[in-house]
Amino acid sequence: MFKKILFATSATEASDHAARVAFNIAAMNNAQLNIFHVLGVPTRGYSQDVLDVKTKEKVEADDEYVAWVKEEVATYYEKQIQDGMKVEIDVAVGFPHREILRQARDIEADLILLGRSTGEAEDSVYKKSIAGSTIQRVLKAARCPVMMVSRPAASFWGGVSNIVCGTDFSKSADRAFEFAASMARALDGELHVFHALDISPMLMGKALPQDTIEHQRREAFRRIRGKYLPGMEGISKYTMEVWEGIPFVEIVKYAREQHADLIVMAHHSRKSEAGESTLGSNMEQVIVRAGCPVISMNR
Repeated sequence: MFKKILFATSATEASDHAARVAFNIAAMNNAQLNIFHVLGVPTRGYSQDVLDVKTKEKVEADDEYVAWVKEEVATYYEKQIQDGMKVEIDVAVGFPHREILRQARDIEADLILLGRSTGEAEDSVYKKSIAGSTIQRVLKAARCPVMMVSRPAASFWGGVSNIVCGTDFSKSADRAFEFAASMARALDGELHVFHALDISPMLMGKALPQDTIEHQRREAFRRIRGKYLPGMEGISKYTMEVWEGIPFVEIVKYAREQHADLIVMAHHSRKSEAGESTLGSNMEQVIVRAGCPVISMNR
């Protein structure tokens, strides 16, 4: 399924859950695993003086220091690296999102895997230079699927049997469905296609009559079957469901009810013919709250 996996890590406990998933996927697919660490950002221009992300200290990132950091990363993951695994370790200096995206292009990665943030914004050496998190910027610009592992429960992921695909019927969501369906076929897993009818405006005093909500649910269910049923060929077990509520809450609840191993969503959703576009603004909330890995499809 995957041939080249880029695992971007801080080589700290913040990346431990993602690391377990990364090594599991690489072993299952006999894939090339590129462990990638951005050690710090230059203090000015192209200077070799950088702020180390782990120590928060200014250091000179010469060849000797970079080699030392690379050895530290290798030592941190020495127990996970099994005999026969195809593993490479690379270290770079720069802004994390730029270096991760550059590395993904250079190695032609077909999956980027990220863990949770390394700390609060006030502790970050990047806070003065980046508007928004590394995760958000990678999700926005990545040319391949991006898998996020942000909760401890996800660290036990060793295989896929239940996949939830969230859709808002946009073209980008259709690409996410195609990817999820291909995974379900390859792994002989179950696929659950889910749409959350957004009634969050009701929380701001714009209550819809229940008959209207029920009508919209029926129309969404008719649409979900018409749009995605033809793509279920070769998948033995699948379901399609429409719930109403706040989209990210309902997606997380549905995935939990289905005992999902993986959630697949589109990060950017252009408006579809009916004008709805909900998933793009909900992706970050799903990533934070889901009890399983989440794959973001940007293209």
